[in-house]
Amino acid sequence: MNKRTLRIIVIVLWVLFLGAAITIPSLFYMVKHDTNGWFGDLPSLQDLEKPDPDLSSELISADGVSLGKYYRKNRTPVTYEELSPELVNTLLVTEDIRFKKHSGIDLKGLLRAIIGKLTFQFNGGGSTITMQLAENLYSTSSANRGSLYKYSSVGQIITKLKEWIISVQLEQSYTKEEILAMYLNTVEYGSNSFGIKVAAKTFFNKLPSQLNYSEAALLVGAINAPTRYSPILNPENAMAKRTEVLYNLQKYGLLTRETFDSLKTTDFGLTYLVDNHNEGLATYFRFVIRNFLLSWTKEHGYDLFEDGLKIYTTIDSRMQEYAEQAMQEHMDTLQSIFDNHWAALKSNPWIDDNGNELEGFIENAMKRTPQYRALVSTYGRESDSVEILLKKKKPMTVFSWEGEIDTVFSAYDSLRYYKKFLQAGFMAMDPKNGNIKAWVGGINHKYFKYDHVSQGKRQPGSTFKPFVYTVAIDNDYSPCYPVVDAPVTFAMPGQDPPTYTPDNASGKFSGEVMTIRQAMARSVNSITAFVMKQVKPETVIEYARRLGIESPLAPVPALALGAGGDVSLEEMLAAYSTFVNKGIYTKPFFISRIEDENGNVIQQFVPETREALNEETAYLMLHMLKGTTEEPGGTGMVLDRELRMDNEIAAKTGTTQNASDGWFMGVTKDLAAGAWVGGDDRSIHFKYWAMGQGARTAMPIWERFMLKVYADPTLGYQKGPFDKPLKPISVELDCDKYNDVLQPTDSLRFDLIDEDDIM
Repeated sequence: MNKRTLRIIVIVLWVLFLGAAITIPSLFYMVKHDTNGWFGDLPSLQDLEKPDPDLSSELISADGVSLGKYYRKNRTPVTYEELSPELVNTLLVTEDIRFKKHSGIDLKGLLRAIIGKLTFQFNGGGSTITMQLAENLYSTSSANRGSLYKYSSVGQIITKLKEWIISVQLEQSYTKEEILAMYLNTVEYGSNSFGIKVAAKTFFNKLPSQLNYSEAALLVGAINAPTRYSPILNPENAMAKRTEVLYNLQKYGLLTRETFDSLKTTDFGLTYLVDNHNEGLATYFRFVIRNFLLSWTKEHGYDLFEDGLKIYTTIDSRMQEYAEQAMQEHMDTLQSIFDNHWAALKSNPWIDDNGNELEGFIENAMKRTPQYRALVSTYGRESDSVEILLKKKKPMTVFSWEGEIDTVFSAYDSLRYYKKFLQAGFMAMDPKNGNIKAWVGGINHKYFKYDHVSQGKRQPGSTFKPFVYTVAIDNDYSPCYPVVDAPVTFAMPGQDPPTYTPDNASGKFSGEVMTIRQAMARSVNSITAFVMKQVKPETVIEYARRLGIESPLAPVPALALGAGGDVSLEEMLAAYSTFVNKGIYTKPFFISRIEDENGNVIQQFVPETREALNEETAYLMLHMLKGTTEEPGGTGMVLDRELRMDNEIAAKTGTTQNASDGWFMGVTKDLAAGAWVGGDDRSIHFKYWAMGQGARTAMPIWERFMLKVYADPTLGYQKGPFDKPLKPISVELDCDKYNDVLQPTDSLRFDLIDEDDIM
């Protein structure tokens, strides 16, 4: 077919098209009753009644602050009342000046467009805002195609026919204001911003109601070509387009000539920040609960990324911010100490049990990375290409506590650099209802994705000791029960060596007789081992399960010192909260309710609870734990004096062997919080145990957080004593009455050591 014939056909089609424009009802009938499948489907009346595009689901804090979104396209709708008049005017002069005068189809504009087609001269498009909305909502040009679409020119005409039909239906179903708002909600503005609310925040950190003419001109100008007119990617194009839009505003009398001349020379005034999952508050929390939300939405027939759900969490945005600040402030300082410590030793921080640097540590660690596995999959394990590419240097941006650094690193350089960072986790919750108030899973979610609150599990060290003492207290031991600080040996038949005698952190046994409250406060290993020997590891595990520890635990004597299994910070904090909650275990709880896009409550969540201890045992354990901050030599006595004044704090420090893990768990009458600090690998730690103690590495995070919480009166947290049980305590708590008994005697020492176990 030659060009002349094709042109004649196109002209005839467009003439027929123009004539058909007058007979919309006939068109509607023709397309709607297309039994031969020539035209393709139209949306149903139900679809027209609910023409919402895919919407972001939003995570909202307990105090009403947006924590982030889950989306394929980042979109949050607004109503017409939320649009500034300047924005509305800018849209109309740019896209459809006669919008308020037509009923979906602008015949004048359509005639101009058809004449342009016939003469091959472009004089402006004929699509109204309503027609563009129809295309945005129902993809008339790409979806539901009939057999006639194989002829491109015919397909264009059918697409326009569909847009007319849908436009007329939209105009009959919605007001002009609703159509304007829907249009601005559906279009893309670039930088992963869909809808005017997200675009206004992304480019100007404003609400749509706050946009002025200059800002509106930039955003409206980008609607039809968001990449070409992006102020970030193509600023010159964006400036020219903005000037064109501003000129139209002046042309229609909405701007004076002087204002136009002034605005066209100003810069964009951007406050640019693309919303992403590495920015904002509670980044680790958002990522971790995503799996729960995906499972819930699948089960209940929703799409997390498109259905515009409102997910109300228990997180308090103020407390979350204080928790993140506390971690950043302390970990910045601690990392500097750690770096200087190893720089002075002229060694790397990955060491064996004898303090010697591990040979081949980075090479072995590299083999566990996705990058290494991908290269091996491509080139083969024996290929030289794998090592060549891993050692090839390239530009990259890396994390530092002073800010991001642009550098040139190989994969080995990068791994070596990041392995030297200490990691941390922190969580705070209301111990009485299980509401999680703050969750910080690591030091920087952009560079370190692994969550150290629930995903990460490490040995709890001495923070496990209270579970051993809980068994004793619940079986009629008194906090004043005297025990001597002396070696305790366990028989280990069939093992090499055949016995186990735990050392104290100091490496010495004092021979001093002390109460079990004093012993727990000072974290004396020998006395915890003595209690473990009396109550047995199996019973301790049973009680730990009652308190919410679900991770595998080994029934071995070393469990007394927290060396019988790895646990999460979330588990530990829930267990400690049981003591404050009068023996009632409450599973940590992070979502209060979920609403649909219209605000209807889909599901209300309630915490899972059970009785774990009787009220008196729970209170006696609080008394035991208070010793950490009250007893002379207590490992928590270095806590800020302001925190301890007029306040009861039940706490425990924890440090594992070689100081691989530092812990601190602390509870007050209405708030429980805990922190963990350590390296990515257990071999990464301070060389000297004293420098890596939980009191030095983890406790300062808790301390900083609590000081910030108490300093904020809007949160409502106040110091004070723990609630006492309703019934009088049956156990004497004033251990001073037993001072005459607490003397290191040979007979007492003999009674406390099983002679058969001494080898």
